[in-house]
Amino acid sequence: MTALFRFLPGALPATGRFLGALALLAALFALPACGALGGPGWDDGTSAVKAKLRDTRDRINPSPKIDTTRYSWDNPNQEKLSLLFSPVDAKVSALMRYVSSQDFRPNAAWIDYLMMRFPWVDGILIADATGDILERRPPVPLKRFSAPLVFESIWRETLVKTVVDYTELGPEVYFGAPNYEATEFVGLHVVYFDPRVLFTFCPHPEQLLIVDPRAQKLWMAGTEAPPGAQELTTFPWEKMLLEKSQGTVMSGGRQYTWLARYIGLDRFIYATESANATFEDKGIQLMPFFGFTK
Repeated sequence: MTALFRFLPGALPATGRFLGALALLAALFALPACGALGGPGWDDGTSAVKAKLRDTRDRINPSPKIDTTRYSWDNPNQEKLSLLFSPVDAKVSALMRYVSSQDFRPNAAWIDYLMMRFPWVDGILIADATGDILERRPPVPLKRFSAPLVFESIWRETLVKTVVDYTELGPEVYFGAPNYEATEFVGLHVVYFDPRVLFTFCPHPEQLLIVDPRAQKLWMAGTEAPPGAQELTTFPWEKMLLEKSQGTVMSGGRQYTWLARYIGLDRFIYATESANATFEDKGIQLMPFFGFTK
């Protein structure tokens, strides 16, 4: 015999076979109970599968989370000014990029797209190297020059000096770019607009002021300047801009927060009454502009 024990069919009596079957059923029913007590069961396996599916879903299709405090401002005065001037500055910057991207004499398609993309622009003129106007759109402008315009530029500069003409119908800003054929200067294309139209892009235009430092003029949305605002034109901005490009000043007994920005090659001053005149100004906060975190 090769086995220590061997069960032969029919060797056990009926009572023995019944007890054996009963023991086998007891052992089978005991298996889940043993798993529940000592090892992972069906519920544990289901939970593990669900957790894996959630993890896979989050990796493939993550739920977006927005950190609303990342770009928070520490300076309430700069925050107020930023919210006011940023939409305005964005429009001017887009126009400057479009105008400066052209360094040869514009064609009709370029002019058409200019007028379509920037409908707030009053017009464009194209002049030769001697200053004679070759083309103008519209042919008859709403505002005529109060005096001949004089532009200045440094060789190969992208933009020319900004000219602001103060006419009987209000101010008009002119800036443009030089035209070349190879390396030869052949003229200018100049875009112009009424700076008061910029306030239509501001969420609260009555709170924003723009100062022309050269002409000592104030641009605003309404017809009357806020109390103390007119004194902003008397500041020595040319000297102040040599030292800094933003800050706070007292004007007419009120504190104003200001920031210098370019239109063409010249800087103009955006200003608003400070949101908190007692706040200590420690310089411009770059974090919200450039995405730096605290």
